[in-house]
Amino acid sequence: MATIKDFYRINPETAEQDSSSRLFVEPEKLGFIDLSGVRLLRCGVDTVRQLYRGLIKVGVLALFEKTGTIVEFAGQRWHTGRVGRDSGYQFKLQNADLGFVLLIKNFNAKAESIGPHLKIEVSPHAIDSLSPDRLQARMDYYASELLDHVDVNQCAVHLALDLQGWQPPTDLVARMHCRARNHRDVSGIQSIEWAMKSSVYGRGETSMFGSANGVQLCIYNKTEQAKATDKLDYWQSVWRRGDDPFDPDSQGNYNQDQDVWRIELRYHHSVVQQFASGSVDVHTGQVIDTRTFEAFCPHLDGLWRYGLQQFKLLARPGYFDPFWSLIRDDVRVDLPMESLIEDTEYKRYYKTATGFSGKNVELFLGNFVSLLARERVGATKAFDCLKAWDCWPVIRDHYAAKEMTERDIYRHIRDLLEERHVRWGRAV
Repeated sequence: MATIKDFYRINPETAEQDSSSRLFVEPEKLGFIDLSGVRLLRCGVDTVRQLYRGLIKVGVLALFEKTGTIVEFAGQRWHTGRVGRDSGYQFKLQNADLGFVLLIKNFNAKAESIGPHLKIEVSPHAIDSLSPDRLQARMDYYASELLDHVDVNQCAVHLALDLQGWQPPTDLVARMHCRARNHRDVSGIQSIEWAMKSSVYGRGETSMFGSANGVQLCIYNKTEQAKATDKLDYWQSVWRRGDDPFDPDSQGNYNQDQDVWRIELRYHHSVVQQFASGSVDVHTGQVIDTRTFEAFCPHLDGLWRYGLQQFKLLARPGYFDPFWSLIRDDVRVDLPMESLIEDTEYKRYYKTATGFSGKNVELFLGNFVSLLARERVGATKAFDCLKAWDCWPVIRDHYAAKEMTERDIYRHIRDLLEERHVRWGRAV
């Protein structure tokens, strides 16, 4: 694969190369692009999801005997509710004022058994108000109140850069290169499928690339989204805090008369686990092997840079768009701790099931489907049973190595079941 190059960054006064300059020169054509008008407001953690394994404490599920009510839990008042099956959990405790949602009782594990029974979702204002260690302590406390035999599972994070002075080009989808497989464009009531996974919503105010169970890039008008959710006042208070790092003498960087655009990278917990298992300290060679949000925080700069290397906005074939080079190299995640990006080699570790194990996965799934077809079990129930099995991670990783998502595995099982029914009928 050909290497994608950057435009030159030169000092406007000396014309010498300057990695901190915002004046870019296009190689060969010698065209100039001035990005001094781009204002980087803030890059921070927008969402944290911390997962836990354990045994649900006696009395916890009694909180949900009547959902839609206010209950007392862990010294706070919470709203109870049920959640859709797509979430993977059955119940939730929510306190929007605190900024926490507790998703409880995994659909694919028995309540009386140790399992992945808790996911804690944290809102931006809670992340903003608590240091990583205090936030982790708060999440661990809630977990200890809900579960016995608590074991931290892994975390998922969303990183968001808010900026002004730039907006997505009209040909964004054509110029965005990534490894994702499907592309979906939704504008109003029309839906079209392409071969690169992205979505464009409404009047082009939201573009999404990648899948939710991997690494996903979202580019959208944050001002409009904040207005729609009645949170513009909060976000304006956040944007007014910082000065432009490009102009230290500036008095405030946010212009309330101009829309803010957000570039957001969303990392599924399975991808974070891949980084934790594959990234090493360059000095000691030890794997970072993190499990908690607090422990992973020093590596968020590495995740930001990785994401902007996976999704590539090109100016033309072979060259990054200068804006993409700017936010890849100059942006740092705003956290009260030292970044370890210079001390870590970031790499994803893919645990694959090949050779003997891979062959057995294929053989098992074929026999599994045949037995289910005989019992006239539907695809949804079959897939749920498969995910509840202890060996599900091996099966999932085997197909992930073939670039199949969980949704692809479900469709594969559905198609195999249909084939058995059509070809063999009642004889199965």
